[in-house]
Amino acid sequence: MKKLGKLGVIALILPLFVILAGAAWVAIGAVSLPGPSMPATGYAALALDVVFSLVVGIGLMALLFYSSRHGYDEPYRVDDDESR
Repeated sequence: MKKLGKLGVIALILPLFVILAGAAWVAIGAVSLPGPSMPATGYAALALDVVFSLVVGIGLMALLFYSSRHGYDEPYRVDDDESR
């Protein structure tokens, strides 16, 4: 693969910073919207959702590593000795 020059690095990083600035601008605008604050049950539901999502994500990654380490991801091969 060809190395990026100085102009290539700028052309790669500049749009990413523009997208980051736009996302921050939208987030700041969304936080400052008028309205009632979230009740305590809303914060509790949000915390439970975060915990549940982390448990599911960590569990799936653990299963992925387990199956990879124990050879479950290898393609099936028929042994000639067992077929006789």
